[in-house]
Amino acid sequence: MKNVYQIGSGNLTFEIIERIINENLKLELASEAKERIQRCRDYLDKKIAESEVPLYGITTGFGSLYNRNISLDELSTLQENLVKSHACSVGAEMPPLIVKLMFLLKAHALSLGHSGVQVITVQRIIDFFNNDVLPIVYDRGSLGASGDLAPLANLFLPLIGVGDVYYKGKRCEAISVLDEFGWEPVKLKSKEGLALLNGTQFMSANGVYAILKAFRLIKRADLIAAISLEAFDGRIDPFMDCIQQMRPHKGQIETGAFFRRILEGSEIIARPKKHVQDPYSFRCIPQVHGATKDAIHHVASVLLTEINSVTDNPTIFPDEDLIISGGNFHGQPLALVYDYLAIAMAELGNISERRVSQLIMGLRGLPEFLIANSGLNSGFMIPQYAAASMVSQNKMYCYAASSDSIVSSNGQEDHVSMGANAATKLYKVMDNLDHILAIELMNAAQAIEFRRPMKSSPVIEKFLSRYRNEVPFVKEDIVMYKEIHKTVAFLKRYSLLNF
Repeated sequence: MKNVYQIGSGNLTFEIIERIINENLKLELASEAKERIQRCRDYLDKKIAESEVPLYGITTGFGSLYNRNISLDELSTLQENLVKSHACSVGAEMPPLIVKLMFLLKAHALSLGHSGVQVITVQRIIDFFNNDVLPIVYDRGSLGASGDLAPLANLFLPLIGVGDVYYKGKRCEAISVLDEFGWEPVKLKSKEGLALLNGTQFMSANGVYAILKAFRLIKRADLIAAISLEAFDGRIDPFMDCIQQMRPHKGQIETGAFFRRILEGSEIIARPKKHVQDPYSFRCIPQVHGATKDAIHHVASVLLTEINSVTDNPTIFPDEDLIISGGNFHGQPLALVYDYLAIAMAELGNISERRVSQLIMGLRGLPEFLIANSGLNSGFMIPQYAAASMVSQNKMYCYAASSDSIVSSNGQEDHVSMGANAATKLYKVMDNLDHILAIELMNAAQAIEFRRPMKSSPVIEKFLSRYRNEVPFVKEDIVMYKEIHKTVAFLKRYSLLNF
């Protein structure tokens, strides 16, 4: 069926995830995934029955309590207690999309058949996803070490009939929703609580959201920067291919090619220039935007590996007759690249705000603050303040969370990644960048009107025409925040796929 994606049928890709999200696809557990899950579960049950040695997290306590043996008749209680006691995420509620991504990524990881869960456990995760039964998960509480223990515990409490969920737009007790669907609370068997709570799905879900947004934001930044270049009467020379080939970073070459293509047919870019050089915020766009592109591609490759991995613990290998307690839940690979991506995306905002500043200085025939009757009117003076504020806030968010660590679990978990903190502050950098780029577009669109009757390229003129249908040229002072919000909304709706 076209409106169904089979979990466990192959590796996840960002294209598949976007289809699931945008087309509201339902999930279904692939038959081969069911076989893998059941085979692993059968092996684990047999191993527990035969083993004379403790198995971490299966017949023992957790963390520093690894030396406490648990009797066979208490194994289910052990797993249920784990989920309840670890549900300690606090702070702001995570957006519904992040919660759904957590479900998707965990179902996929469990479908690989190395976690020892029951088929019904994975099926119930899919049921929650398909019916938009969304547990309440908060944004703080994970160290990104034994995976995302606290937020994943909040995510999976409702599977055992505990905790709260959003359903049909209302907050309600999980057990009442289970009753409405006729679902019995899942009776967790040995290892299952650990399989649900260990893992990097909170970090990974935030990362997937961020990388999909980064793909859109870099295209948006290129387009808006091209409009600013036109508005500033900038030169095309720094975008020529020959200079990119002398320093052939992939992102730099791509950026130069994009600008040449999108500015083709522009009267403004083609006219003779009085100035022989542009400021760095224009002249170095290929180098700065290009470096961010290269960072995005690197982070995407790391994240793609992560979301197709088994990250709970212990890991079960039925074919090799092994149960290995390792560290695949440690979030260091994600923490490092999230910090990297935060810096890379913040730089797009940094250089964007500098272009805004150049446009309002009264240079190159543009009126000061881009308003005809300045003095009486402040024009675009204060949007630059707002952009500068967000740029500086992003510098604060660029503190490297991954450079931090703190001891937990009475010294057993003595090095942690802080990947969850890296992930949640990345979300804030992206939100600021949405608004910074919107402010640049407002300024660039305003400035380019002072170049009339000359026209930019057909592509840019078409884009500006659509923008002007929603955000008008400013002749005298108006309430600016409304125009910023309208511009943000316009950019989120406008497809840049064909640029």
